[in-house]
Amino acid sequence: MITGQKVAPICRVLGISRACAYRESVGRPEHYACAEDRVVAAQIRTIIRTRSSYGARRVRAMVNRAFGTGYNVKRIQRVMALNGWTLPQRTRRRTGRAHTGVVQRPASNERWCSDALEIACWNGEIVQLGFALDCHDRECLAHVVAARDLRGADIQQLMRAAVLGRFDAAAPYPIQWLSDNGSIYTALDTVITAERLHLVPTTTPATSPQSNGMSEAVVNTLRRDCITGAEFSTAAAVLEQIPAWIADYNAVAPHSALGYQSPLQYRQSRDTLAIVTAETEAMG
Repeated sequence: MITGQKVAPICRVLGISRACAYRESVGRPEHYACAEDRVVAAQIRTIIRTRSSYGARRVRAMVNRAFGTGYNVKRIQRVMALNGWTLPQRTRRRTGRAHTGVVQRPASNERWCSDALEIACWNGEIVQLGFALDCHDRECLAHVVAARDLRGADIQQLMRAAVLGRFDAAAPYPIQWLSDNGSIYTALDTVITAERLHLVPTTTPATSPQSNGMSEAVVNTLRRDCITGAEFSTAAAVLEQIPAWIADYNAVAPHSALGYQSPLQYRQSRDTLAIVTAETEAMG
């Protein structure tokens, strides 16, 4: 019954405790469902069918991009947990070798980094993949692959392809080329080629691979998202898949450092903003 009076004076008149005058809250069930959760689950399922290594944050970016939604990460995490789609928590390995430097640069084409990884095939063959990465926009500028150990000539080819992808015959100004101390990077012919292209070879300390952490992160990303579960029967089978891996990395895969955009999306949005800013300043 609604009296319009306060609870406290009524309880005093009746001589009862206020605690018994309030309706007990039912509370929220341990697992509750919001409106349209089935729709959200279906959208998530379409992403993780082909990207099973993605966690909630990258799934959220892909779902919002594909369906034009604006879900927050907590909702994606909850729906994934209710359906048993969350990934096991991984503890990062600590080597004890701290790196206090910053690999990332504030603008594109200031520093490029490079590294290589090896893929073992089921028939005993190997494939090695070398790549060059921009240390600002994360785009994979170029890559080289071979069904053998990479050589200095392969890295020289990688350098030329990276420069041609961004410029013409040579970089218009010196660009840092960051790599480890592998012989394919420190070979005299490789250093000479770099200088001709206006690249400045820079190597990490021998005991600090973290100094090239951006390249190491790409290696881990490729192993987690592309290599795990792929078809590795022969070297030829691997070589056929690598171009698609690189294209997906550049154009589709979301990167946390880029606001969960792909490198190409980031560059396009940045270039568009620069054009709009220039037009606004010209009009002003």
